[in-house]
Amino acid sequence: KHGHCEREQSWQEPQIDTVNTDSVCACMHFKHPDITSAFLTHFSRLGMNAAVRAVVRMGIYVGAKVYFIREGYQGMVDGGDNIKEASWESVSSMLQVGGTVIGSARCKEFRTHEGRLKAAHNLVQRGITNLCVIGGDGSLTGANLFREEWSGLLGELVEQGLIDADAAQRYSALHIVGMVGSIDNDFCGTDMTIGTDSALHRIIEVVDAIMTTAQSHQRTFVLEVMGRHCGYLALVSALACGADWVLIPEMPPEDGWEEKMCQKLSANRAGMKRLNIIIVAEGAIDHNNKPITTDYVKNLVVKCLGFDTRVTILGHVQRGGTPSAFDRILASRMGVEAVLALLETTANTPACVVSLSGNQSVRLPLMECVQMTQEVQKAMDEKKFEDAVKLRDKLLVNHKLNLLLCILCLQSNFNVAILNVGAPAAGMNAAVRSAVRVGISEGHKMFAVNDGFEGFYKGQIKEIKWADVGGWTGQGGSLLGTKRTLPAKHMDKIAEQMRKHNINALLVIGGFEAYLSLLELLTARGKYDEFCVPMVMVPATVSNNVPGSDLSIGADTALNAITTTCDRIKQSASGTKRRVFIIETMGGYCGYLASVGGLAAGADAAYIYEEPFDIRDLQANVEHLTEKMKTSIQRGLVLRNENCNENYTTDFIYQLYSEEGKGVFDCRKNVLGHMQQGGAPSPFDRNFGTKISAKAMQWVSKKLVETFRQGRVFANTEDSCCLLGMRRRALVFQPVVQLKEDTDFVHRIPKEQWWLKLRPLMKILAKYKTSYDVSDSGQLEHVVRNRPKESDASAAM
Repeated sequence: KHGHCEREQSWQEPQIDTVNTDSVCACMHFKHPDITSAFLTHFSRLGMNAAVRAVVRMGIYVGAKVYFIREGYQGMVDGGDNIKEASWESVSSMLQVGGTVIGSARCKEFRTHEGRLKAAHNLVQRGITNLCVIGGDGSLTGANLFREEWSGLLGELVEQGLIDADAAQRYSALHIVGMVGSIDNDFCGTDMTIGTDSALHRIIEVVDAIMTTAQSHQRTFVLEVMGRHCGYLALVSALACGADWVLIPEMPPEDGWEEKMCQKLSANRAGMKRLNIIIVAEGAIDHNNKPITTDYVKNLVVKCLGFDTRVTILGHVQRGGTPSAFDRILASRMGVEAVLALLETTANTPACVVSLSGNQSVRLPLMECVQMTQEVQKAMDEKKFEDAVKLRDKLLVNHKLNLLLCILCLQSNFNVAILNVGAPAAGMNAAVRSAVRVGISEGHKMFAVNDGFEGFYKGQIKEIKWADVGGWTGQGGSLLGTKRTLPAKHMDKIAEQMRKHNINALLVIGGFEAYLSLLELLTARGKYDEFCVPMVMVPATVSNNVPGSDLSIGADTALNAITTTCDRIKQSASGTKRRVFIIETMGGYCGYLASVGGLAAGADAAYIYEEPFDIRDLQANVEHLTEKMKTSIQRGLVLRNENCNENYTTDFIYQLYSEEGKGVFDCRKNVLGHMQQGGAPSPFDRNFGTKISAKAMQWVSKKLVETFRQGRVFANTEDSCCLLGMRRRALVFQPVVQLKEDTDFVHRIPKEQWWLKLRPLMKILAKYKTSYDVSDSGQLEHVVRNRPKESDASAAM
């Protein structure tokens, strides 16, 4: 652990003393041992500023001196004013800013030996021996080459008399940590790169807007999205908006695809669908490596079908705008992890890249990731497209799922019911659509239950077909309707409806009430054989308080609503006197939204139930803000979870801050309320809901086969009633009865919550001196080459 607790009086100075960071480049420099680090990128990506801010502030927190290296490698080569010391205040108010405030530029000179010699000289002059590079495989490869040449470059500088032998000895090793910034998500070794989620936000915003006019005029739209060598944006946005056809470079369509596409568009239009969406990656090709352009697709549709067709090329719109909450949190976590990686590096440590695996930070050897990324391009150049897709397993998963959602099977074997339980959450409709279509694809008859278990016992059950869920992906709320009603009081009537409709399995999508419902149904198996069927729950709640899952459908949309509102609230104070905002978030007793939303919005404090506080803590926070306000800081942000404390209410905290801040700052309060539950689902929630429901339905299919005997389905084991949740790196099925020990039923929260480990990050980035546990930090691993079997690929997540 570094640092100390807020109430401790002594501050133990860390063994580090200088850090150097920069916009595209950033550097860090420490005293014991001498360490330096720098950021580097070729293009600006959304979320980079959050990474710069995190590295600068984490570097200062551990006792480092931080610098900006402006304009990337070019600034490193030119030196001078391009390498400047960064202060705590110099990275204020940059979380919501797109691009990169320290600049980014291509640098041909750095590709030459002479350019790298100049760069080495500039770094040695400032004692910089560590680089933190944000970029793609080209930027990271250049950084690794620089590292490998470092000792030789220092030798040349000594021979030329530019540095002395002592300096060469003192700065004899260069260490590198990389963070991947790429909206294409084309880097192997990480699930998501910085900027990808924000780019998906831009794409989905455009698609949602286009669908309005397309439906009105019965038009076909052909959209081109970025992705010269990687089709991730095209494929995932196609899943997120329910596109009719998608073309990507890694998977050239088979010969005759033009006719098949037109048949699909025609069939959809005949099925009363008033619009068609075709998404084309800019690098889409056919099997002969011939480009497939949007104009070619448009002309084809017009010629063969005569549909009114329009082309929209999104271009650099995808790189602009405000970073999403996901990208801010990802970049902040990666930035802090990069500093920790530099602290732990040794002369024998290979250059590493900080990556995301599931919900966990990991460190991977940089060149292993680069080589695997280059293998993908090599396979594509050699027309070995299957190998390219297998190397990009995240692309394979999405492609198989996309195919599954487009294949209609008419055979019917079992009856499966779907219902939403609890409060509405954005992404529920995407989950229902996915479950319905996957279920039909696997031969089941799907039934929709309206208004949760209340509708169930009232008999509000009807068959739902393929076309019934068209266009559901982008709809907010719950189109099926949802209630908090639990089944316990109506078991007789629910069992009767199960018997009447011959329901063989249940898929429940919802929050804590859904979890309680499955526990009650499991208990009722002893009395009612109708409940001896496979039952699975998919977590969907903005509160993210379901035990057994790190993430829930709807929480990301709520975080984006909180982050966007906080950005606007802070902006309202621009040019005015110093002001502190008190913001109340939803979540019941779960502090996820307040804590993680605070990290994304750059909050100074977040009060939650899981971390008890008293009047001394409140007073310390006020004093801390007062000191910050006396400097150049103009705005403060404090988040409060709605049920964090029954006495320290939002009004109480507002009045306390107002009184104690007199003469230094004034105060405003805002209760966000149900706006956090509304709106169109974010790309993350659309895709998370689609994937997790698809996997749940595949589990249901498997259990139905396993438990079918003597002409009926009979499942009465614990593992036939499960919750499917994200646990660290994977989606895991867990018997709900086994989750009881992990649950605080009184406060409706899990007893252990992973995001509490992010709380110290928010405090550190807000300039608090607090303890930070590094025991769970990423460890250096090797790249895992996933090559799923063809039969298992669609189930891989």
